[in-house]
Amino acid sequence: MTDEDRSTEDKQSGSTLSVALAFAANLLVGLLKLVAGLLTGSSAMLSEAAHSAADCMTELLLFTALRRSGKRPDRVHPFGYGKERFFWAMIAAVSVFVVGATYSVFEGILTVIEQPRDPAEEQYAWVAYAVLGLSVVIEGTSWQQALRQVLREKRELGLPLVRYLRLSDDPTVKSVLYEDTAAIIGLVFALAGVALHQATGSSVWDGIASILIGLLLAFVAFVLGRTNKDLLIGRSAEPRVMRAVYEHLDAAPEVDAVVDLQSMLTGTDSVLLCARVDFVDDVSAADLERACVRLDEELHDRFPDLDQIFIQPVPRTDPATRAAVLERYGAVPDGRRPE
Repeated sequence: MTDEDRSTEDKQSGSTLSVALAFAANLLVGLLKLVAGLLTGSSAMLSEAAHSAADCMTELLLFTALRRSGKRPDRVHPFGYGKERFFWAMIAAVSVFVVGATYSVFEGILTVIEQPRDPAEEQYAWVAYAVLGLSVVIEGTSWQQALRQVLREKRELGLPLVRYLRLSDDPTVKSVLYEDTAAIIGLVFALAGVALHQATGSSVWDGIASILIGLLLAFVAFVLGRTNKDLLIGRSAEPRVMRAVYEHLDAAPEVDAVVDLQSMLTGTDSVLLCARVDFVDDVSAADLERACVRLDEELHDRFPDLDQIFIQPVPRTDPATRAAVLERYGAVPDGRRPE
């Protein structure tokens, strides 16, 4: 097994562990919240139960993403099934989170309008507090696992945390981190709602807490949905990788100029690269073939995420290619316009 395969396998195992731990945590916490919500009649607790149910469905969809995205390429999908991870993560983000958000906001608005007075909520308030406290511990354990993996991967890439979260091509662990963060914040909202209801006797606070939980879920759905939309459409590789690829190609003795570079993420840790290169005029056809093979091998060795590499010889003066490059970028990756 190569170092690249071992690194990919370790990352896959880390993602699976994060998703499995999150699923177990959400299943246990969801049952506890449901019991507390039924005993107290608290809309915030019922919203939190819906939140956990949505999270459980999310983890099931992420398991599907991990399993199906690992299928080998075939004739129908010659570049593999890596984008299935983006698709299922999108379904999880949009469908499940939005359903949870809709229920929470509806339940909260209903509580604020009707302001039901249920003495059971005050009688069993201790149950809600106990469940919320235990939920923080359980959710915190899952959150720590996801955060550890994120911090490890961002250190390996040498990126700040915010930039890593924006550019990461692994939606599974990012989804778990976001949903666990939202779960902990939601628990704070629920705790405040129950406490204020108990202190004031008004269920309005309970309803407001439920609405805030719903809005939080909707925000997380929007952030994850936007990220996965970019990945599904076909986002380019990280800019610094593209600059490094450009510099490597430009430094080759057979290369006169790099005319165009295009890349697309075809899965997690999988990049498709297309390079249009103007080779020096005195290179023979045989030398050109050998140069392309050598450059392909060098790029694979230096950038393990480059899964497929296509190098196309073109003259830099070709008007159609030049117009296409300038229309797309205005400049080649290192900031210089093709001549």
